[in-house]
Amino acid sequence: MTIDEKLSHFYDVTIEDAQAKAAGILEEHRKALAQMTEKHKADSQENAQVQIKAETANARREINKALSAEQLTIKRDWTKKQNELKEKLFAEVKTQMENFRNTPDYPAYLESKIKEALDFAEQDKINIYLSPEDSALLPDLVERTKAFITVSAEDFLGGVKATIPHKNILIDHSFAGNFQAVYKEFKFDGGPKHE
Repeated sequence: MTIDEKLSHFYDVTIEDAQAKAAGILEEHRKALAQMTEKHKADSQENAQVQIKAETANARREINKALSAEQLTIKRDWTKKQNELKEKLFAEVKTQMENFRNTPDYPAYLESKIKEALDFAEQDKINIYLSPEDSALLPDLVERTKAFITVSAEDFLGGVKATIPHKNILIDHSFAGNFQAVYKEFKFDGGPKHE
């Protein structure tokens, strides 16, 4: 083999070796790039999932905040409407009480309440009071019940009040007392329960 042939053979072997090494390096580089691409895809998907979860949680918070504000507004409106209806209802009750006071049944009602108070007091001293607007009924009630009855300085919308001083007892059958107690305790409960 001549030197030229040896050089040519060396050149061919070196080129083949360089090409094989270059192909190996390229293959390793492709594999590394493929791994980097897969890792980048996985990271991107993970980041996207984290971003989606964060945005979903934020959207839920915003929805809950808006819902809470709307519920508060609805509750305020509901309470306002209930108060309006309560005032309207109790204005009607007051009118009905005033109408009752103008019926023939009212003096009989007062008489029965006075007799209840007298029965309760038994032998104890009792002070019985009428509301000032019922002063016209005083003579007839005194005659019917044989009780000492006084017209009160306090207006209590009708009915009767009585005190038993010895036992420190107040008997309150006044319309104002009952009206205020019912007004204070009244709550809307959604209507009657159906069974």
